Amino acid sequence: MTPSARLSAAIEVIEAIDNQRIPAAKALKEWGTAHRFAGSGDRAAISGLVYDVLRRQASSAWIMDDDTPRARLLGTLKLERGINTDAIASLCDGGRFAPEPLTEGERQALASRSLGDAPAHIAGDYPQWLDVYLDEAFGDDRAAEAAAMACRAPLDLRINTLKAKRDKVLGSLQHLGVTATPWSPLGLRIMLGADARNPGIQAEEEFIKGAVEVQDEGSQIAALLSGARPGEQVIDLCAGAGGKTLTLAAMMQGRGRLIATDRDKRQLAPIHERLSRAGVHNAEVRTPKGEDDPLSDIRASADLVLIDAPCTGTGTWRRNPDAKWRMRPGALDIRLKDQAEVLDRASALVKPGGRVVYITCSVLPQENSGQIRKFIGRHPDFSVIPPSPTASVLWDRTDDFLAAVYASDEGLLMTPRRTGTDGFFVSILTKR
Repeated sequence: MTPSARLSAAIEVIEAIDNQRIPAAKALKEWGTAHRFAGSGDRAAISGLVYDVLRRQASSAWIMDDDTPRARLLGTLKLERGINTDAIASLCDGGRFAPEPLTEGERQALASRSLGDAPAHIAGDYPQWLDVYLDEAFGDDRAAEAAAMACRAPLDLRINTLKAKRDKVLGSLQHLGVTATPWSPLGLRIMLGADARNPGIQAEEEFIKGAVEVQDEGSQIAALLSGARPGEQVIDLCAGAGGKTLTLAAMMQGRGRLIATDRDKRQLAPIHERLSRAGVHNAEVRTPKGEDDPLSDIRASADLVLIDAPCTGTGTWRRNPDAKWRMRPGALDIRLKDQAEVLDRASALVKPGGRVVYITCSVLPQENSGQIRKFIGRHPDFSVIPPSPTASVLWDRTDDFLAAVYASDEGLLMTPRRTGTDGFFVSILTKR
């Protein structure tokens, strides 16, 4: 397919997303099924265009003074891809499979309009109803913080220290352009271009033998800050597919007791194969059965309970740009209730002197500092503590990192703009 034909295809997919109100992944899959002639490179390029439009949906419509799929794509080519007006016009020449030529109004908008006087929710590309929440989180920096969350994310990997060392894997994966992550001592990063194909990590020998896992650097850091130690009893209360469970297991060096569970047993399905591939032998997966509590035998005995809390996912907008436009106000209320329940549940599992580590991939204060303040109000025997010394031993850039994050009395917040990671909040609580 020509670059112009890819633009036409992207417009077609965006129209399907708008008209059918379906997720981008489904719309792209359906387009690919109906257009089997498109090669893998074409599909990757079209997918990149569609997701870039979703990242820049509000600002591109503002630039063009038009909210149609075509207008948003044209605005995205200028804002996200940095393509000038003449180059855009050459792609839209009305030829076979190409978009129609630019109108005079489109050409003028591309050449003259900017985001200089745009409201924060337009410049930052987020739903207007969220402005009050992001204002509370970031104040006058909210447009810049949200704009960073609208940028393309890299692909981050985590070294499994039970099986490998970072320097060795850096060499064996050099053909993928990997570099060391700036903060995590366990991380590798692959920067992805606008039309990049999936690098196929799952087919690499290092992945197959369990030396690496896909995990955002922010998620790695959140787990490291828990300070899990060999010989401890550790509970991953919202384990899901097991990303942080695997990090905890490596930190424990195979010694101690690690229990992974989740209220939604469907989320746990991939964890068994991942634990096996990683060479983890001290983890026990407890799958819920009916209404029975899979942790009914544990009372005030855990050294560490890690909560990867259910949340709105606002910190992952770089990876899921259509999620921010599908989010509704009621979702926040539901998540706040879920978070309070899981925090209360954790409080009964941890022993005196033990730790509860509360993590969200959200930047909203209500889910983060606000939730911790309410928890301490209900459980005055808990208090917030700084990151553990054990985590600092693993990590030689602690001071620089703490200077980069947003720190509060309740915990710390990573953001794409400040730390180059997804948005993660971490609070470490101890039971007196």
